Amino acid sequence: APFKKDIQKWVRNLTNSTEILESWLIVQNLWVYLEAVFVGGDIAKQLPKEAKRFQNIDKSWIKIMTKAHETPNVVQCCVGDETLGQLLPHLLEQLELCQKSLSGYLEKKRLVFPRFFFVSDPALLEILGQASNS
Repeated sequence: APFKKDIQKWVRNLTNSTEILESWLIVQNLWVYLEAVFVGGDIAKQLPKEAKRFQNIDKSWIKIMTKAHETPNVVQCCVGDETLGQLLPHLLEQLELCQKSLSGYLEKKRLVFPRFFFVSDPALLEILGQASNS
């Protein structure tokens, strides 16, 4: 068993990397969805608190992506330090707060115009975005 410690270390690193990458993908998908809403546009003006929150999330996200770009080894990037393991859950929590506020905003729009109840959130966001552009 001369390699046992090395193998255990690799298993631990690969397991942690997998968990971080799964969390990363969830955060990334939510970030992409919300970025279209909160970067510019009318909805950002309607929800200034969430727009500010998203701005802070965006800064952290850019730092994460810069670090990933500078560290091509995926295991080293994920488990080289504790940053990602601690930051990603926090970002997800903040993004979920933004999404919750956005859902409340869309719900208010649906109450004003009931036909919007038959439209998905992404389609409604597009409709509201086009209405503010004209």
